[in-house]
Amino acid sequence: MLYNNTMSFKSSIENLPFYNDLVLPHHWLQAANAARKYHFPAKHLRVIAVTGTNGKTTTSFMIWKMLNHAGRKTGLLTTVAWGGVNGSEDDIATTGLDARPLHKQFEHMTTERVEILNQRIRAIADSGAEFLVLETTSHALTQFRTFGIPIEIAVFTNITHEHLDYHKTFANYRTAKMKLFRQGKFGVINADDPNTKYFTDLYSSSDIFTYGIDHGTYRATDIKLLSSGIKYSCSDIKIKTQIPGQFNVYNSLAALAVGKKIGLTNQAISDGIAALTSVEGRMNRLDLGQNFDVIVDYAHTPDALEKVFTSVKDHPGKIISVHGGAGRRDESTRALRGEILGKYSDTVIITEDDSRDEDPATIAAQFVEGIKKTNKTMGKDLFVELDRRTAIDKALRLAKKGDLVLVLGKGHEKTILRADGPHDFEDLKVTTELLKALQK
Repeated sequence: MLYNNTMSFKSSIENLPFYNDLVLPHHWLQAANAARKYHFPAKHLRVIAVTGTNGKTTTSFMIWKMLNHAGRKTGLLTTVAWGGVNGSEDDIATTGLDARPLHKQFEHMTTERVEILNQRIRAIADSGAEFLVLETTSHALTQFRTFGIPIEIAVFTNITHEHLDYHKTFANYRTAKMKLFRQGKFGVINADDPNTKYFTDLYSSSDIFTYGIDHGTYRATDIKLLSSGIKYSCSDIKIKTQIPGQFNVYNSLAALAVGKKIGLTNQAISDGIAALTSVEGRMNRLDLGQNFDVIVDYAHTPDALEKVFTSVKDHPGKIISVHGGAGRRDESTRALRGEILGKYSDTVIITEDDSRDEDPATIAAQFVEGIKKTNKTMGKDLFVELDRRTAIDKALRLAKKGDLVLVLGKGHEKTILRADGPHDFEDLKVTTELLKALQK
Protein backbone atom coordinates (compact mmCIF):
# COMPACT_ATOMS: atom_id res chain seq x y z
CA MET A 1 0.00 0.00 0.00
CA LEU A 2 2.87 2.37 0.79
CA TYR A 3 4.33 1.80 -2.69
CA ASN A 4 0.94 2.45 -4.28
CA ASN A 5 0.36 5.64 -2.29
CA THR A 6 3.89 6.88 -3.01
CA MET A 7 3.51 6.19 -6.73
CA SER A 8 0.14 7.98 -6.85
CA PHE A 9 1.54 11.01 -5.02
CA LYS A 10 4.62 11.11 -7.26
CA SER A 11 2.49 10.83 -10.40
CA SER A 12 0.24 13.66 -9.22
CA ILE A 13 3.24 15.92 -8.54
CA GLU A 14 4.82 15.12 -11.91
CA ASN A 15 1.63 16.10 -13.72
CA LEU A 16 1.86 19.65 -12.41
CA PRO A 17 2.55 22.24 -15.15
CA PHE A 18 6.25 23.01 -15.60
CA TYR A 19 7.22 20.30 -13.06
CA ASN A 20 10.10 19.06 -15.23
CA ASP A 21 11.51 22.57 -15.60
CA LEU A 22 11.14 23.30 -11.91
CA VAL A 23 13.28 20.33 -10.86
CA LEU A 24 16.09 20.89 -13.38
CA PRO A 25 18.28 22.84 -10.90
CA HIS A 26 17.94 19.92 -8.48
CA HIS A 27 19.03 17.47 -11.19
CA TRP A 28 22.01 19.66 -12.09
CA LEU A 29 23.12 19.89 -8.46
CA GLN A 30 22.86 16.12 -8.01
CA ALA A 31 24.90 15.52 -11.18
CA ALA A 32 27.59 18.04 -10.24
CA ASN A 33 27.92 16.61 -6.72
CA ALA A 34 28.18 13.01 -8.00
CA ALA A 35 30.81 13.94 -10.60
CA ARG A 36 32.90 15.72 -7.97
CA LYS A 37 32.47 12.91 -5.44
CA TYR A 38 33.94 10.35 -7.88
CA HIS A 39 36.56 12.80 -9.21
CA PHE A 40 35.03 13.14 -12.69
CA PRO A 41 35.66 9.44 -13.45
CA ALA A 42 35.26 9.67 -17.24
CA LYS A 43 37.86 12.40 -17.72
CA HIS A 44 40.57 10.00 -18.99
CA LEU A 45 38.20 7.70 -20.93
CA ARG A 46 37.39 7.92 -24.61
CA VAL A 47 33.59 7.96 -24.40
CA ILE A 48 31.34 6.75 -27.21
CA ALA A 49 27.75 7.72 -26.37
CA VAL A 50 24.85 6.11 -28.24
CA THR A 51 21.37 7.65 -28.35
CA GLY A 52 18.16 7.15 -30.34
CA THR A 53 14.67 5.76 -29.84
CA ASN A 54 15.46 2.20 -30.89
CA GLY A 55 18.65 0.19 -31.40
CA LYS A 56 20.71 1.89 -28.70
CA THR A 57 21.45 -1.24 -26.68
CA THR A 58 22.36 -3.54 -29.57
CA THR A 59 24.48 -0.82 -31.20
CA SER A 60 26.28 -0.24 -27.88
CA PHE A 61 26.96 -3.96 -27.50
CA MET A 62 28.27 -4.21 -31.07
CA ILE A 63 30.69 -1.31 -30.54
CA TRP A 64 31.79 -2.70 -27.15
CA LYS A 65 32.35 -6.20 -28.56
CA MET A 66 34.21 -4.89 -31.62
CA LEU A 67 36.61 -2.81 -29.53
CA ASN A 68 37.34 -5.51 -26.94
CA HIS A 69 37.77 -8.08 -29.71
CA ALA A 70 40.36 -5.75 -31.26
CA GLY A 71 42.26 -5.64 -27.95
CA ARG A 72 41.05 -2.18 -26.88
CA LYS A 73 39.96 -2.30 -23.23
CA THR A 74 36.37 -1.07 -23.27
CA GLY A 75 33.67 -0.72 -20.64
CA LEU A 76 29.92 -0.73 -21.22
CA LEU A 77 26.95 0.98 -19.59
CA THR A 78 23.57 0.03 -21.09
CA THR A 79 19.96 -0.87 -20.31
CA VAL A 80 20.96 -4.53 -20.11
CA ALA A 81 24.38 -4.61 -18.43
CA TRP A 82 27.44 -2.66 -17.31
CA GLY A 83 31.15 -3.41 -16.95
CA GLY A 84 32.71 -5.85 -19.38
CA VAL A 85 36.26 -4.47 -19.60
CA ASN A 86 38.05 -7.24 -21.54
CA GLY A 87 35.00 -9.38 -20.80
CA SER A 88 32.45 -11.34 -22.77
CA GLU A 89 28.67 -11.22 -22.92
CA ASP A 90 28.81 -14.74 -21.42
CA ASP A 91 30.95 -13.58 -18.46
CA ILE A 92 28.21 -12.32 -16.12
CA ALA A 93 28.44 -11.19 -12.50
CA THR A 94 25.60 -10.10 -10.25
CA THR A 95 27.32 -8.24 -7.40
CA GLY A 96 30.32 -6.04 -6.65
CA LEU A 97 32.05 -3.23 -8.48
CA ASP A 98 34.64 -5.26 -10.41
CA ALA A 99 34.15 -3.88 -13.93
CA ARG A 100 35.88 -6.75 -15.73
CA PRO A 101 32.87 -9.07 -16.01
CA LEU A 102 29.50 -7.79 -17.20
CA HIS A 103 26.96 -7.09 -14.49
CA LYS A 104 23.27 -7.52 -15.22
CA GLN A 105 21.20 -4.37 -14.99
CA PHE A 106 18.28 -4.85 -12.60
CA GLU A 107 17.01 -1.26 -12.55
CA HIS A 108 14.39 -0.18 -15.10
CA MET A 109 16.63 2.62 -16.30
CA THR A 110 19.07 2.98 -19.19
CA THR A 111 21.37 5.80 -18.11
CA GLU A 112 21.53 5.24 -14.36
CA ARG A 113 20.92 7.73 -11.55
CA VAL A 114 23.94 10.03 -11.30
CA GLU A 115 25.30 8.52 -8.08
CA ILE A 116 25.29 4.98 -9.48
CA LEU A 117 26.37 6.15 -12.95
CA ASN A 118 29.48 7.89 -11.64
CA GLN A 119 30.26 5.02 -9.28
CA ARG A 120 30.21 2.54 -12.16
CA ILE A 121 32.21 4.77 -14.47
CA ARG A 122 34.80 5.06 -11.68
CA ALA A 123 35.00 1.25 -11.49
CA ILE A 124 35.39 1.02 -15.28
CA ALA A 125 38.13 3.66 -15.30
CA ASP A 126 39.96 2.01 -12.39
CA SER A 127 39.93 -1.32 -14.24
CA GLY A 128 42.23 0.13 -16.89
CA ALA A 129 39.67 0.80 -19.61
CA GLU A 130 40.59 3.02 -22.54
CA PHE A 131 37.05 3.35 -23.93
CA LEU A 132 33.55 3.55 -22.47
CA VAL A 133 30.41 2.86 -24.52
CA LEU A 134 27.56 4.72 -22.85
CA GLU A 135 23.92 4.20 -23.82
CA THR A 136 22.31 7.61 -23.35
CA THR A 137 18.63 8.55 -23.05
CA SER A 138 16.74 11.77 -23.59
CA HIS A 139 15.78 11.79 -19.89
CA ALA A 140 19.46 11.55 -18.93
CA LEU A 141 20.42 14.40 -21.25
CA THR A 142 17.60 16.63 -20.02
CA GLN A 143 18.42 15.87 -16.38
CA PHE A 144 22.18 16.53 -16.70
CA ARG A 145 23.17 12.93 -15.87
CA THR A 146 26.03 13.16 -18.38
CA PHE A 147 27.47 16.19 -16.57
CA GLY A 148 31.27 16.00 -16.53
CA ILE A 149 31.43 13.16 -19.09
CA PRO A 150 33.51 14.17 -22.14
CA ILE A 151 31.90 12.72 -25.27
CA GLU A 152 34.35 11.89 -28.03
CA ILE A 153 31.88 10.23 -30.42
CA ALA A 154 28.11 10.73 -30.32
CA VAL A 155 26.11 8.05 -32.18
CA PHE A 156 22.54 8.59 -33.45
CA THR A 157 20.48 5.48 -34.32
CA ASN A 158 17.02 6.95 -35.12
CA ILE A 159 14.21 8.93 -33.56
CA THR A 160 10.52 8.10 -33.48
CA HIS A 161 7.54 8.74 -31.20
CA GLU A 162 8.42 7.94 -27.54
CA HIS A 163 8.53 9.52 -24.07
CA LEU A 164 6.08 12.28 -24.94
CA ASP A 165 4.58 11.79 -21.47
CA TYR A 166 7.81 13.45 -20.29
CA HIS A 167 8.88 15.70 -23.18
CA LYS A 168 5.29 16.68 -24.18
CA THR A 169 6.16 17.26 -27.87
CA PHE A 170 8.22 15.43 -30.46
CA ALA A 171 10.25 18.60 -31.06
CA ASN A 172 11.20 18.72 -27.37
CA TYR A 173 12.16 15.04 -27.50
CA ARG A 174 14.37 15.61 -30.54
CA THR A 175 15.97 18.68 -28.93
CA ALA A 176 16.85 16.59 -25.88
CA LYS A 177 18.60 14.03 -28.10
CA MET A 178 20.48 16.81 -29.88
CA LYS A 179 22.12 17.85 -26.61
CA LEU A 180 24.41 14.83 -26.89
CA PHE A 181 25.68 16.02 -30.27
CA ARG A 182 26.37 19.48 -28.94
CA GLN A 183 28.60 17.76 -26.38
CA GLY A 184 30.20 15.28 -28.78
CA LYS A 185 33.39 16.13 -30.67
CA PHE A 186 32.46 13.81 -33.52
CA GLY A 187 29.12 12.49 -34.82
CA VAL A 188 28.08 9.14 -36.29
CA ILE A 189 24.58 9.60 -37.66
CA ASN A 190 21.92 7.49 -39.43
CA ALA A 191 21.49 9.27 -42.76
CA ASP A 192 18.25 7.43 -43.57
CA ASP A 193 16.34 8.87 -40.61
CA PRO A 194 13.94 11.72 -41.53
CA ASN A 195 15.42 13.86 -38.74
CA THR A 196 19.04 13.46 -39.83
CA LYS A 197 19.54 17.10 -40.81
CA TYR A 198 18.86 18.33 -37.27
CA PHE A 199 21.87 16.34 -36.10
CA THR A 200 24.24 16.73 -39.05
CA ASP A 201 23.80 20.51 -38.99
CA LEU A 202 25.55 20.56 -35.61
CA TYR A 203 28.86 19.48 -37.20
CA SER A 204 31.27 20.47 -39.92
CA SER A 205 31.64 17.87 -42.66
CA SER A 206 35.04 16.79 -41.34
CA ASP A 207 33.58 15.90 -37.92
CA ILE A 208 30.86 13.54 -39.02
CA PHE A 209 30.34 10.09 -40.52
CA THR A 210 26.90 9.09 -41.81
CA TYR A 211 25.59 5.62 -42.54
CA GLY A 212 22.52 3.97 -44.02
CA ILE A 213 21.07 1.79 -46.73
CA ASP A 214 19.88 4.57 -49.07
CA HIS A 215 22.12 7.43 -47.92
CA GLY A 216 25.34 8.06 -46.02
CA THR A 217 29.10 7.77 -46.14
CA TYR A 218 28.86 4.09 -45.28
CA ARG A 219 26.09 2.23 -47.11
CA ALA A 220 25.04 -1.40 -46.89
CA THR A 221 24.67 -3.25 -50.19
CA ASP A 222 23.91 -6.86 -51.15
CA ILE A 223 21.93 -7.32 -47.94
CA LYS A 224 20.92 -10.87 -47.03
CA LEU A 225 18.48 -11.36 -44.16
CA LEU A 226 18.87 -14.80 -42.60
CA SER A 227 17.16 -16.45 -39.63
CA SER A 228 20.60 -16.72 -38.03
CA GLY A 229 21.69 -13.13 -38.68
CA ILE A 230 22.42 -10.75 -41.55
CA LYS A 231 25.08 -10.35 -44.21
CA TYR A 232 25.96 -7.35 -46.34
CA SER A 233 28.82 -5.42 -47.92
CA CYS A 234 29.92 -1.89 -47.10
CA SER A 235 32.56 -0.68 -49.55
CA ASP A 236 35.32 -3.28 -49.14
CA ILE A 237 34.11 -4.58 -45.75
CA LYS A 238 32.07 -7.77 -45.46
CA ILE A 239 29.75 -7.70 -42.46
CA LYS A 240 28.03 -10.66 -40.84
CA THR A 241 26.05 -10.58 -37.60
CA GLN A 242 24.75 -13.40 -35.44
CA ILE A 243 21.66 -11.35 -34.57
CA PRO A 244 18.79 -11.31 -37.12
CA GLY A 245 16.59 -8.43 -38.25
CA GLN A 246 16.98 -5.73 -40.89
CA PHE A 247 17.29 -3.10 -38.15
CA ASN A 248 20.61 -4.72 -37.25
CA VAL A 249 21.93 -3.59 -40.62
CA TYR A 250 21.69 -0.07 -39.20
CA ASN A 251 23.00 -1.03 -35.76
CA SER A 252 26.05 -2.74 -37.21
CA LEU A 253 26.66 0.10 -39.69
CA ALA A 254 26.83 2.49 -36.74
CA ALA A 255 29.41 0.21 -35.10
CA LEU A 256 31.34 0.01 -38.39
CA ALA A 257 31.45 3.82 -38.66
CA VAL A 258 32.74 4.08 -35.08
CA GLY A 259 35.42 1.51 -35.86
CA LYS A 260 36.53 3.48 -38.92
CA LYS A 261 36.69 6.70 -36.93
CA ILE A 262 38.80 5.09 -34.21
CA GLY A 263 41.14 3.61 -36.81
CA LEU A 264 40.41 -0.12 -36.62
CA THR A 265 41.26 -2.23 -39.64
CA ASN A 266 38.46 -3.51 -41.85
CA GLN A 267 39.21 -7.03 -40.62
CA ALA A 268 39.01 -5.97 -36.97
CA ILE A 269 35.65 -4.30 -37.62
CA SER A 270 34.25 -7.31 -39.46
CA ASP A 271 35.55 -9.85 -36.93
CA GLY A 272 34.41 -7.79 -33.94
CA ILE A 273 30.83 -7.33 -35.14
CA ALA A 274 30.59 -11.02 -36.07
CA ALA A 275 31.84 -12.02 -32.61
CA LEU A 276 28.74 -10.74 -30.80
CA THR A 277 26.54 -13.80 -30.30
CA SER A 278 23.49 -12.15 -28.71
CA VAL A 279 22.11 -9.28 -26.64
CA GLU A 280 19.80 -10.29 -23.84
CA GLY A 281 16.17 -9.55 -24.67
CA ARG A 282 16.88 -8.51 -28.25
CA MET A 283 15.52 -10.94 -30.86
CA ASN A 284 16.38 -13.92 -28.62
CA ARG A 285 15.26 -17.22 -30.15
CA LEU A 286 14.32 -19.99 -27.74
CA ASP A 287 14.70 -23.55 -29.04
CA LEU A 288 13.95 -26.33 -26.59
CA GLY A 289 12.97 -28.83 -29.25
CA GLN A 290 9.45 -27.49 -29.82
CA ASN A 291 8.05 -27.61 -33.36
CA PHE A 292 7.34 -23.87 -33.48
CA ASP A 293 9.51 -20.76 -33.13
CA VAL A 294 9.70 -18.44 -30.12
CA ILE A 295 11.33 -14.99 -30.03
CA VAL A 296 11.62 -12.69 -27.01
CA ASP A 297 12.28 -9.01 -27.74
CA TYR A 298 12.23 -5.70 -25.88
CA ALA A 299 10.17 -3.89 -28.57
CA HIS A 300 7.77 -1.51 -26.85
CA THR A 301 7.41 1.46 -29.22
CA PRO A 302 5.39 1.60 -32.47
CA ASP A 303 8.56 1.80 -34.56
CA ALA A 304 10.26 -1.07 -32.72
CA LEU A 305 7.19 -3.28 -33.11
CA GLU A 306 7.04 -2.50 -36.85
CA LYS A 307 10.69 -3.45 -37.20
CA VAL A 308 10.27 -6.76 -35.36
CA PHE A 309 7.32 -7.72 -37.53
CA THR A 310 9.19 -6.66 -40.69
CA SER A 311 12.09 -8.91 -39.69
CA VAL A 312 9.80 -11.97 -39.42
CA LYS A 313 7.49 -11.16 -42.36
CA ASP A 314 8.64 -14.20 -44.33
CA HIS A 315 7.85 -16.64 -41.54
CA PRO A 316 5.66 -19.35 -43.11
CA GLY A 317 3.45 -20.07 -40.09
CA LYS A 318 0.99 -18.05 -38.04
CA ILE A 319 2.23 -15.32 -35.72
CA ILE A 320 0.99 -15.17 -32.12
CA SER A 321 1.98 -12.02 -30.23
CA VAL A 322 2.05 -11.27 -26.50
CA HIS A 323 2.37 -7.61 -25.52
CA GLY A 324 1.28 -5.01 -22.98
CA GLY A 325 1.82 -1.40 -22.01
CA ALA A 326 3.55 0.19 -19.04
CA GLY A 327 1.62 2.40 -16.66
CA ARG A 328 2.50 6.09 -16.26
CA ARG A 329 4.15 6.07 -19.66
CA ASP A 330 3.11 7.64 -22.98
CA GLU A 331 -0.44 6.30 -23.31
CA SER A 332 -0.95 7.95 -26.70
CA THR A 333 0.92 5.03 -28.34
CA ARG A 334 -1.26 2.27 -26.88
CA ALA A 335 -4.00 2.19 -29.53
CA LEU A 336 -1.38 2.60 -32.28
CA ARG A 337 0.64 -0.33 -30.92
CA GLY A 338 -2.57 -2.34 -30.73
CA GLU A 339 -3.27 -1.61 -34.38
CA ILE A 340 0.27 -2.70 -35.35
CA LEU A 341 -0.09 -5.92 -33.35
CA GLY A 342 -3.45 -6.67 -34.96
CA LYS A 343 -2.20 -5.90 -38.46
CA TYR A 344 0.81 -8.21 -38.38
CA SER A 345 -0.30 -10.97 -35.98
CA ASP A 346 -2.73 -13.80 -36.60
CA THR A 347 -3.51 -13.88 -32.87
CA VAL A 348 -2.89 -11.16 -30.27
CA ILE A 349 -2.78 -11.62 -26.50
CA ILE A 350 -2.75 -8.36 -24.57
CA THR A 351 -1.30 -8.62 -21.08
CA GLU A 352 0.33 -6.60 -18.31
CA ASP A 353 3.63 -4.74 -18.40
CA ASP A 354 4.92 -2.45 -15.64
CA SER A 355 1.44 -1.21 -14.75
CA ARG A 356 2.73 0.58 -11.64
CA ASP A 357 -0.29 2.24 -9.98
CA GLU A 358 -2.35 2.41 -13.19
CA ASP A 359 -5.19 -0.09 -13.73
CA PRO A 360 -3.90 -2.88 -16.05
CA ALA A 361 -7.41 -3.43 -17.41
CA THR A 362 -7.64 0.21 -18.48
CA ILE A 363 -4.28 -0.03 -20.24
CA ALA A 364 -5.37 -3.23 -22.00
CA ALA A 365 -8.63 -1.64 -23.15
CA GLN A 366 -6.68 1.12 -24.92
CA PHE A 367 -4.70 -1.52 -26.83
CA VAL A 368 -7.89 -3.35 -27.74
CA GLU A 369 -9.35 -0.17 -29.26
CA GLY A 370 -6.49 -0.14 -31.75
CA ILE A 371 -6.63 -3.88 -32.40
CA LYS A 372 -10.36 -3.69 -33.25
CA LYS A 373 -9.44 -1.62 -36.32
CA THR A 374 -7.87 -4.79 -37.74
CA ASN A 375 -11.08 -6.83 -37.44
CA LYS A 376 -9.83 -9.13 -34.69
CA THR A 377 -12.55 -10.83 -32.62
CA MET A 378 -12.35 -11.14 -28.85
CA GLY A 379 -12.12 -14.79 -27.83
CA LYS A 380 -11.18 -15.93 -31.33
CA ASP A 381 -7.95 -14.22 -32.40
CA LEU A 382 -7.80 -11.54 -29.69
CA PHE A 383 -7.43 -12.23 -25.98
CA VAL A 384 -6.84 -10.18 -22.84
CA GLU A 385 -4.98 -12.04 -20.09
CA LEU A 386 -3.67 -9.63 -17.46
CA ASP A 387 -1.33 -12.11 -15.76
CA ARG A 388 1.80 -12.06 -17.95
CA ARG A 389 2.89 -15.61 -17.13
CA THR A 390 -0.56 -16.97 -17.98
CA ALA A 391 -0.58 -14.93 -21.20
CA ILE A 392 2.75 -16.37 -22.35
CA ASP A 393 1.59 -19.87 -21.46
CA LYS A 394 -1.59 -19.36 -23.50
CA ALA A 395 0.43 -18.22 -26.53
CA LEU A 396 2.71 -21.27 -26.36
CA ARG A 397 -0.27 -23.62 -26.04
CA LEU A 398 -2.01 -22.01 -29.02
CA ALA A 399 1.06 -22.44 -31.24
CA LYS A 400 1.00 -25.22 -33.82
CA LYS A 401 3.80 -26.71 -35.90
CA GLY A 402 5.58 -24.01 -37.88
CA ASP A 403 4.03 -21.05 -36.00
CA LEU A 404 5.91 -18.18 -34.36
CA VAL A 405 5.31 -16.84 -30.85
CA LEU A 406 6.54 -13.30 -30.17
CA VAL A 407 6.88 -12.25 -26.52
CA LEU A 408 7.33 -8.49 -26.74
CA GLY A 409 7.91 -5.51 -24.49
CA LYS A 410 10.09 -6.43 -21.50
CA GLY A 411 13.05 -8.26 -23.02
CA HIS A 412 15.94 -8.30 -20.54
CA GLU A 413 14.05 -6.80 -17.57
CA LYS A 414 14.23 -8.75 -14.32
CA THR A 415 11.11 -7.46 -12.55
CA ILE A 416 7.57 -6.37 -13.30
CA LEU A 417 6.28 -3.30 -11.47
CA ARG A 418 2.76 -3.66 -10.09
CA ALA A 419 0.81 -1.43 -7.72
CA ASP A 420 2.24 -3.19 -4.66
CA GLY A 421 5.84 -2.95 -5.86
CA PRO A 422 8.34 -4.90 -8.00
CA HIS A 423 7.92 -8.66 -8.54
CA ASP A 424 10.57 -10.98 -9.97
CA PHE A 425 9.73 -11.62 -13.61
CA GLU A 426 11.91 -12.30 -16.65
CA ASP A 427 10.35 -12.96 -20.05
CA LEU A 428 13.26 -15.18 -21.13
CA LYS A 429 13.25 -17.19 -17.91
CA VAL A 430 9.47 -17.55 -17.69
CA THR A 431 9.09 -18.47 -21.37
CA THR A 432 11.87 -21.06 -21.05
CA GLU A 433 10.20 -22.60 -17.98
CA LEU A 434 6.84 -22.79 -19.74
CA LEU A 435 8.41 -24.34 -22.86
CA LYS A 436 10.10 -26.99 -20.72
CA ALA A 437 6.77 -27.78 -19.06
CA LEU A 438 5.16 -28.24 -22.50
CA GLN A 439 7.81 -30.78 -23.46
CA LYS A 440 6.96 -33.09 -20.58
